[in-house]
Amino acid sequence: MNNWVELLSFSTFGAALLLSAIGLWFTVVIPGIDHWSRRFFMSYFIVFLLGCLSNIIEVIFQYYNVPRAVFIFLLLLESLLLSLPLLMLTAYLLHCCGENIRTSKLFHAVLVLWAVFAALLVSTLFIDDFMYITPDDQYFRGSLYWLPLVPIIVAMLLNFIGTMRRRTQLSRKVFLAFIIAILPITVTLIVHLFIDVFPLIDVSYVLSALAMYSFILSDQIEQDRRQQQKIVRQQQEIAHERASVMVLQMRPHFIYNTLMSIYSLCRLDPQKAQQITMDFTNYLRKNFNAVASESTIPFSTELEHTRAYLAVEQAQYEDMLIVDYDTPFTNFRLPPLTLQPIVENAVKHSMNPNYESLHISIRTRRTDSVTEIIVEDTGPGFDLSNDSKPHITLKNIQQRLVIMCGGSMSIIPRKEGGTVVTLTIPDSALDVSR
Repeated sequence: MNNWVELLSFSTFGAALLLSAIGLWFTVVIPGIDHWSRRFFMSYFIVFLLGCLSNIIEVIFQYYNVPRAVFIFLLLLESLLLSLPLLMLTAYLLHCCGENIRTSKLFHAVLVLWAVFAALLVSTLFIDDFMYITPDDQYFRGSLYWLPLVPIIVAMLLNFIGTMRRRTQLSRKVFLAFIIAILPITVTLIVHLFIDVFPLIDVSYVLSALAMYSFILSDQIEQDRRQQQKIVRQQQEIAHERASVMVLQMRPHFIYNTLMSIYSLCRLDPQKAQQITMDFTNYLRKNFNAVASESTIPFSTELEHTRAYLAVEQAQYEDMLIVDYDTPFTNFRLPPLTLQPIVENAVKHSMNPNYESLHISIRTRRTDSVTEIIVEDTGPGFDLSNDSKPHITLKNIQQRLVIMCGGSMSIIPRKEGGTVVTLTIPDSALDVSR
């Protein structure tokens, strides 16, 4: 390759081939793109690959004694392959706008123009005024060389007009993608009417395709991200509704027993009756505040809610219920109705006058990157394998921990009998307001 122009042409097509391969590879491996668009871009870049390969083979064959018909076939194949993206571009534009390709006047017009181009291209084999090839496989432009280019340029202009008319139906990124895909090719083809810039046509096709691909892919990834956020919000709403149901399904016998205890103490110990009334009121207020909360709350608020509940229970069970608090770490947030239902679940299933006193321990501790809440009881324990209501409550707490703060919950039997529930809260849930 002594001629630097031929070397430049060969290098240009090699670069176009590499860009096409990169585009095809990204189309296959990158997630976040819908099935129709993935098939479109795979076809888009495969066409470019074949077009670039046919041109590289054509350049190589110029230095070998190959049949002239083979050389002409490669030349026509390259031109046809590199014109196919015009139809594909129109089809993708209509797809993005939700239009039917079969009934689209724009697509039919571009299809007719491409058919005219293909017919004129085939006629170059018989009319030297379009193009002629020398015995040493060199092609030269004829006086009518410009004629087959006109249908392609008109088709690109129609695509440009069609994109402008549909700009309100496209997102900003997709609209820019189509403009970038159309204008460079159109300008290059217009220049090619007067100057031979054939290698630049292929490069402009590939660069435009990659630009359009990157814009559309980023737009689809953004849409996918918004969809995922919508799903997360829906999950949070469901979890919040479940928390509301938990509040509304307070144990009737707990309310009944509390009110009866207050009634009895009003005569025997009015001061204690006042204290239980205050604790019970505080418990109810925290319950209904939890329903109103749609985000995480400070741990101190949840701990106060739990203390109010246990104060009411201790007033009824007296020495049968012993509670220890060791919570030096409170600077974090968690979903409402997280700690209190766990403690209530322990009291409900562990209190039995025939057993010894129930000990409940509530602790917090810090590790490398998380805060842990440990609720430990000395009750008989229970089986987590069934789907009874208490276990559904615990599963709901676990789900809300994951969704609302990225936390987790583990439940294991206590060695000496009972249950240990550990809530893990990541540092991302630290209470920065404090």
